[in-house]
Amino acid sequence: MSGQYQVTGETAAEISASIEAGVLRGDWVSGAALPSVRVLAGALHVSPATVAKAYQELRQRGVIETEGRRGTRVRSRPAVAVPRSGARSPVPAGLRDLSTGEPDVRLLPPLGPSLAVVAEQTGAPQGYATAVTMPELIDAARPRLLGQGIPVEHADFAVTAGALDSIERVLTAHLRQGDAVAVEDPGWAGIIDLIAALGLRVLPFAVDEEGPVPESFAAALQAGARAVVITVRAQNPTGATVSAQRAVQLRELLSGSPEVVVIEDDHAAELAEQAPHCVGPVTKSWAFVRSASKPFGPDLRISVLAGDETTVARVVGRMRIGMGWVSTTLQRLLLRLWEDPEVTAQVATAAEAYKRRRRGLRDAIRAYGVPAHGDSGINVWIPVPDETQAVAAMRDAGYAVAPGSLFRVRSAPGIRITISSLDDEDIPELARAVAAAVRPPATGVPMR
Repeated sequence: MSGQYQVTGETAAEISASIEAGVLRGDWVSGAALPSVRVLAGALHVSPATVAKAYQELRQRGVIETEGRRGTRVRSRPAVAVPRSGARSPVPAGLRDLSTGEPDVRLLPPLGPSLAVVAEQTGAPQGYATAVTMPELIDAARPRLLGQGIPVEHADFAVTAGALDSIERVLTAHLRQGDAVAVEDPGWAGIIDLIAALGLRVLPFAVDEEGPVPESFAAALQAGARAVVITVRAQNPTGATVSAQRAVQLRELLSGSPEVVVIEDDHAAELAEQAPHCVGPVTKSWAFVRSASKPFGPDLRISVLAGDETTVARVVGRMRIGMGWVSTTLQRLLLRLWEDPEVTAQVATAAEAYKRRRRGLRDAIRAYGVPAHGDSGINVWIPVPDETQAVAAMRDAGYAVAPGSLFRVRSAPGIRITISSLDDEDIPELARAVAAAVRPPATGVPMR
């Protein structure tokens, strides 16, 4: 039995509730190993089948995960509210935090002027019957997306509370517990966690600089994927962007799987320097998600979702009996941000700054003979032989970086560095620290 927390219970429900309570209080920390089924069954004097059922319930709710030889462990981000101090491991004082994945708050456009305009333009207060998706926002979204080459001529639209909210709603509109979802590996931790919390299964596929690797993508489809999630550009954590040629290859593969739900995530939106190359619509069910969080601020919990009629109707119908709608104040604010030429210029300035910082760090790391990836977005991904060693070495050098285990299913180890808060003068020292962490001097690589 673990020395951290004493599990109790006689039934599967009681055992799972006991473990969940321990996670909730922080007695079971992220990554903590749970006792094996037989060990816990013996300690509680119940059958192994009872413990196995309890573990199955916790896995389906995204609280724990089973990792082969590593056994059963608490997920890195369990789908249960934990004390604020345990929601994210605090960065020790004195470290430069490059692990967040967040945009640079110094580059976000100020919302005050746009909010003032929205306040002036807002008419009578909205009631339940009139507060819905604003036609004005959709009327602006369609040509905006079409102008960027996104095929939404015949798409229906909805407004949701962010990219992950959109993805969750599309998945639940089409899938049931136990269905498999093909995802990028390495990929966005939020999607991997969400799939676990929904009781769905992850089928990973490899990613290179041009997006999903066709052979690996095809294998995921053949393994029974009911849905696929593809990042159009600025893939997190690798910075991959789907190329025009790769999009054609993926369409050909999906043409043989018409029942698969295709979800395309364009979270970088206006910050991405590359044009988007969409894979869909090619199957019966397709959704394209454009979030406002990266260019305009993470606190703007709003996304535009375009897709086929059935998918959007299911999303909107489910929202109607739940949260109802996304605040029309937020919708008006997003519309105002889109229309303001000063904001457009500020976002373009931010995009250029991210490009310079990302490429600067990536190229400086490569100059030491260390592979580094980051063709778009706000992160640089560095493959490493040992994540624990690399993260510790970076910490000793004064930097907090994200371990690749948060983003990986089966892919090779790595670390992710968020470049958004860097200044140009920070890059040489940081690159030197990365090179030393990945290839210490004893390996013969000079640390200039």
